[in-house]
Amino acid sequence: MKNLFHISFFLFGVLGHAQTALYNSGNIRIHDQGQLGFHTDLINDAAFDENQGLAGFYGNDQIYVSGAFAPTFYDMEIANPTGVLLQTGINNLNNTNFVVGDFLTVRNQSDVYYNFLQNAFYVGDSDISQVDGYAAVTQQANFTFPIGDGVQLRPLILQSESENPLAKCAYFFENPGNPTSIDDSFDPSIASRELGGVTGVEFWRLEGNIPSIVSISWNERSNIAALTEEVANLMVVGWSKAEKQWVPLGPTAGVGELTSGFASSESFIPDDYEAITFGTLDVPEDFLDLENYIVSANGDGINDILMIPELLELSPNNHLKIYNRFGSLVFEQENYTDQFKGYSNVSNFVIDREQGLPADVYFYIVTMDDLGLDFQGFLYLTR
Repeated sequence: MKNLFHISFFLFGVLGHAQTALYNSGNIRIHDQGQLGFHTDLINDAAFDENQGLAGFYGNDQIYVSGAFAPTFYDMEIANPTGVLLQTGINNLNNTNFVVGDFLTVRNQSDVYYNFLQNAFYVGDSDISQVDGYAAVTQQANFTFPIGDGVQLRPLILQSESENPLAKCAYFFENPGNPTSIDDSFDPSIASRELGGVTGVEFWRLEGNIPSIVSISWNERSNIAALTEEVANLMVVGWSKAEKQWVPLGPTAGVGELTSGFASSESFIPDDYEAITFGTLDVPEDFLDLENYIVSANGDGINDILMIPELLELSPNNHLKIYNRFGSLVFEQENYTDQFKGYSNVSNFVIDREQGLPADVYFYIVTMDDLGLDFQGFLYLTR
């Protein structure tokens, strides 16, 4: 009863100043199995970090989170189509459930972000529910940032050599040479000699001090066809703080087609670069196309297993990698014969792993070591 009285008292006090909000100055706590639903703003001016249970943001009116302290919640949920605007950050200890609506941050203030702590994860991210602005991760080495621009989910996959004390990322559907939401600019025409071009459509900003590999994906809105006609010529590029120009972060070639695909970098330190996006090599790398395959992993004996005849016939010494549409590695096998049956065999964020990978379009890369050739193609997984 004491906690309930405390909350209502400060609600009255804030309402008396014509501002509808829950004001926390201490002594509020969500206990195990407890649930607290926010339908109004949260002003957090005291420690709010010993919570368990669920904190949810609901309703149809945009909710503001502000105050001197970033609250720390155990489980979180957002089901508010107009979103939650963060004027101070939020920390998540366990799970975030994206249902509808975005956590929004101001893109020219990277010190305010939605922070996934050491064991935190999320489910349900989509075009209608994401972090529209800066998301961060603390004490994790591998993480996929559930970020976008409020219209589309545009994640960045981070694979670091060790746990990040703090890494944060935001996506910008803006011309890097003339962005509207930040003061800095990164002219696509200013690039090192190795590069043939840099996109003027979109970019990501990633902060972190641990050497890392990143993967980013493109879609129809990315207009990759305006940059190149050869997907294999695509690579990840970064705006170097030291050189004040775009430089290659590859040379890993792009995988997919002009309307959908991804590219991965080599290891680099994110804090050495202001922005990341897609560029092209001045001299294209040659990739040959194999067939596109269908795997219907339903146990009917027809196309249940991925079979690539060229591997058995021409190159027993090979290396197969399969990626999902966002560029996350889901299967890897050296000297592949017939091991892929629709299940992931690598450590990643696949949910319900025992149920198998979801039906979708996947990309594969085959390195034929016997021939010194690289091949790529599409894989259509059905169930």
